[in-house]
Amino acid sequence: MLPVAYQTPAALVLLVGGILACFAGYRLFRLVLGIYGFILGALMASTAVGSTETWWMIVSAMAGGLIGALILIAAYFIGVAIVGAALAALAVNLIWTQIGGDPHPLVVILCAVAGALGALVLQRDVIIVGTAFGGAWTAIVGGLAMRANAAKTPDDVWLAYPASLDTHRGWLIAAWIAIGMLGVVVQFRWTAKGARKTRKKKTDNNSKEG
Repeated sequence: MLPVAYQTPAALVLLVGGILACFAGYRLFRLVLGIYGFILGALMASTAVGSTETWWMIVSAMAGGLIGALILIAAYFIGVAIVGAALAALAVNLIWTQIGGDPHPLVVILCAVAGALGALVLQRDVIIVGTAFGGAWTAIVGGLAMRANAAKTPDDVWLAYPASLDTHRGWLIAAWIAIGMLGVVVQFRWTAKGARKTRKKKTDNNSKEG
């Protein structure tokens, strides 16, 4: 948990990073990995420290964020596998939420492993879907956190955990799916356009050589 004075800038980072991931996640995947690695590292470090000293918490969050960013950027393929595993685990939790109760840990683990393996086989598709929906949720969290800070209302911690949404917050799921699907469409069109340009360049080069 960051000091109050730094919560609005942190929310802005989530909002901008989420939008970037949602609509340009595949093209800028290493940058997106760095952003999410920084966020995860900062959250883990600040939670572990749990200090009342503002500067010590900030230094810990920055250090943890930099370490997390470097790890995910350096481990590109691990990052791809993590995206697949996270998507699979999220899907299982959302399905079980509708059924009632919590999924067995073994089921979550098996689905996460399957998702990770599938991600390595279908890298492009998984990266696009994962970054679109992950970015959409991050942007929603950042946007609502900024609104809550502006209105000086308590933070909604549940926003970070989509599987724990109550029924009266179902509109957030609808917004998340709509923004995520828009991100998927934009990214697929963008990558398809880039692929056509690449093929055209190769064709032109072959024609010149011939």
